[in-house]
Amino acid sequence: MERFVKRYEDDQIDLVVGIELRGFIIGAPLALLLGKGFIPVRKEGKLPGPTHGVEFDLEYGTVRVEIHQDAIPPGRKVLMVDDLLATGGTMEGSSRLIEQEGGIIVGYAFVIELVDLKGRKKLDHPIFSLVTFEGE
Repeated sequence: MERFVKRYEDDQIDLVVGIELRGFIIGAPLALLLGKGFIPVRKEGKLPGPTHGVEFDLEYGTVRVEIHQDAIPPGRKVLMVDDLLATGGTMEGSSRLIEQEGGIIVGYAFVIELVDLKGRKKLDHPIFSLVTFEGE
């Protein structure tokens, strides 16, 4: 967690968004340590109250993710967090949702990046990974 804090403590970030489910384990404490708000992105039907969502295709089928309708005031700068960057599909779809809601993505943070799966190519903002793995 210390490396994430050092990387982002001077950045202009308003909110940390964690992607279900392991992104919550990283994103929530990171938001707390940075003194920022935390927003969960969840699979369809998991959040209470009114939500907005997007559907996107992954290797194994179609997925829908949602956030609360009032979660992101327009113009807020957002750091997206998850445990693993593999093919990039889930983060790409979640990013679309954040941008539809008016959030401005300033970067992506991952614990692990599987370089050979080329997920980085689907994401168009700076990426920080604690660990990268190439090959098998």
